[in-house]
Amino acid sequence: IIFTSRENITGANNDNSMGQWGGVVLLGRAVITDCNTGSAGACERQTEGATQPAVYGGADNTYNAGTMRYVQLRYSGYVLSATFELQALTTGGTGSGTTLDYIQSHNSSDDAMEFFGGHVNFKHYVATGADDDSLDVDTGARGRFQHVLIVQRPGQGDGLFEIDSNGNEAQTPRTDLIVANFTAIQSLASSNNDANNQASIMIRGNSDNRWANGVIVSPNNECLRMNGTGTTPVTLVARSVVMQCNATKYTGTGSFLTGSASNPADVAAATARVAAIFGSGANGNNDAYTPSLTGVFINGATETGVTAIDPKTLDAFFDTTNYIGAVKDANETWHKGWTCNAGYATFDNASVAGRACTSLPVS
Repeated sequence: IIFTSRENITGANNDNSMGQWGGVVLLGRAVITDCNTGSAGACERQTEGATQPAVYGGADNTYNAGTMRYVQLRYSGYVLSATFELQALTTGGTGSGTTLDYIQSHNSSDDAMEFFGGHVNFKHYVATGADDDSLDVDTGARGRFQHVLIVQRPGQGDGLFEIDSNGNEAQTPRTDLIVANFTAIQSLASSNNDANNQASIMIRGNSDNRWANGVIVSPNNECLRMNGTGTTPVTLVARSVVMQCNATKYTGTGSFLTGSASNPADVAAATARVAAIFGSGANGNNDAYTPSLTGVFINGATETGVTAIDPKTLDAFFDTTNYIGAVKDANETWHKGWTCNAGYATFDNASVAGRACTSLPVS
């Protein structure tokens, strides 16, 4: 199923086209935070941007907002009002009964996909070319994501991940995210993300994060920024995660910076605090990784040599795997046959007509 724009149908698009229609929005009645009405555990929040917004949220964490499988969402991200845009897929308060599987966002002018609250279970997540964040989770969402493949558009995009419940640190539930078997690639070209998230992955606010079996390629930027706010700052536990970063690698802000941002010694101490949380050299983690990826995102010898953990030990939702990253090797097929190819990321046979995101499938 392809959701796309008129321009895509007429053949007018290229690798930098975006923002040509709105996006898909799923709303449910699962628990959220940062509410407009109601009390904690059963409250409602308005959708972003509309003059007469719909509401979502409630007390049903198993809420079924339907099924989306084998879907492409191309060239989305319409501006609704000042500072508000739709991303390719937005969920608000969807529950564990909702099925999200095999979905690609391509060239969204905002986030690839954003998840507000609820219980989100998602496998086979592909994000290409988002102009803002590639995976955005907030307002008390409980998220479980596996087989996650992110490739930014050359020279564009903000964070690979932006995870928070920023501004509502006193509210529960905290955002609780686990991402397993992921490959997240920021363009080898210069990126604009230092002006925004200040690192390729930014986690902050009222959130707890666990990463398992991950590959992060961000050679021109810091890999990880942790911004501590609230009584209990953001947390991170990483297992079998490798990162290629710039020389700085980490950024600590908020409560991780106990001093002045203008004092190099204080900044260095904050960086060291975040580095210690990631824990390179232990638990299979490595922040001095040199990629051997082929075809942009397929594991090579270096990735294969990293000992993985079983994600199912973290949550029953996950598949058992014995490798890091999203694509085990050249024999892996889960990303083929239903995705579209960008000029900067080829998922399937580029010689077959209609496989490019700029064209339509030929049957």
